[in-house]
Amino acid sequence: MLRCHWLLLSSLLCFLSNECGSTSAIKPDPTKGTVTGIVHCADTGKPARFAEVTLVAEPEEGDYTPHDENGVTGLDGRFKIMNVAPGHYYAVAELEGYLSIERGYDYTRLGGHASDREQTLDMIDQWKDHLAEIMVEAHGTADLSMQVERGAEIHGTVTYDDGNPAIGMHFLLFRKTEKNNWINVGAPSDNWSISAVSDGHGHFNLSNLPAGEYTVCASMPVGNPNEAPRVCLGNTFRKRDAKTFNVQAGEIAAGADIEIPLSGLHTVTGTVSALADSHALKDATVRLLYGDDREIAREVKSLDDGSYSFAYVPEGTYILQVSGAREAEQKASETDSSNSGGAASKTSAARSYADKELSIPVQGDVDDLKVQLVLIPPDKPAEPPPAPAP
Repeated sequence: MLRCHWLLLSSLLCFLSNECGSTSAIKPDPTKGTVTGIVHCADTGKPARFAEVTLVAEPEEGDYTPHDENGVTGLDGRFKIMNVAPGHYYAVAELEGYLSIERGYDYTRLGGHASDREQTLDMIDQWKDHLAEIMVEAHGTADLSMQVERGAEIHGTVTYDDGNPAIGMHFLLFRKTEKNNWINVGAPSDNWSISAVSDGHGHFNLSNLPAGEYTVCASMPVGNPNEAPRVCLGNTFRKRDAKTFNVQAGEIAAGADIEIPLSGLHTVTGTVSALADSHALKDATVRLLYGDDREIAREVKSLDDGSYSFAYVPEGTYILQVSGAREAEQKASETDSSNSGGAASKTSAARSYADKELSIPVQGDVDDLKVQLVLIPPDKPAEPPPAPAP
């Protein structure tokens, strides 16, 4: 993954200390080469200052480990990357306000590839129109010229229905693909794929985007993206019902405003335990699915005491789905009376529990909803729960 923030910071410190052009600390490696070049802004023709330049090695057959080389441009838009291993590279430049690879990829495509090489080839194919190719030779210098292209931006304001600004909201951004599927914009992770948050006036700005059709959801700063309540464009809790809009390259789309209701929201709480002896089951996946089409509304993990909780749930009919409850193999010591009181080790085998679903109407707070799971016999494989809608 690109290390943009660290590189921009290091280049700024370098500039302030007047050591940007110094290479005395880098000892040239005669078995490697150097890449130099210049980056311009496509919309102004001016140098792209402090842009991050990344060289991605062409994936080779056989055992392949992804690797890249990075550099940062100076005030003149020029960069120099030393000690680059010989080979064929794809080069890309990125700068805030201009197209971002991370926000342009369809990451759902990458999951279908078994190897790092196949994933890298797919990423190169998706971004090929924005890449420059270059050959690096040992003890040689390769020079290239690149440009950064102005990205689209989405501006809006998030407020509560009493008029106060919704401060500190996170955002989920979705773009329609050529096959009319909606994908989450940004690199998938346990954290927010889009780093923007609403400011003290509820304003937000989502930038560095390719042209396309988008919708946006504001998520309350509660837990992670799967746990957090969200309200989407058009003031709806459902992504499928959200309003959409098209934005062109370099265009600023304003008016993506969202209003969050303060009433009609409830809590759903309960516990997950084993049916046989009611002991708590932790780390089970607990989902709220919409009752009509099984779209995932929220998802949490049960805690050590088996408890789970969903806050700010809008009224409606849901399916509570509990799945993936497991207990790892455990070892314990016990006194062996036949061996003069010596200690013996006793092993408890790993255990799996059957998944379960409950239909629950939410018209008010739902408290202490107990879900008890049946232990699956060791010789019987667990059956996966019905798949929720994406």
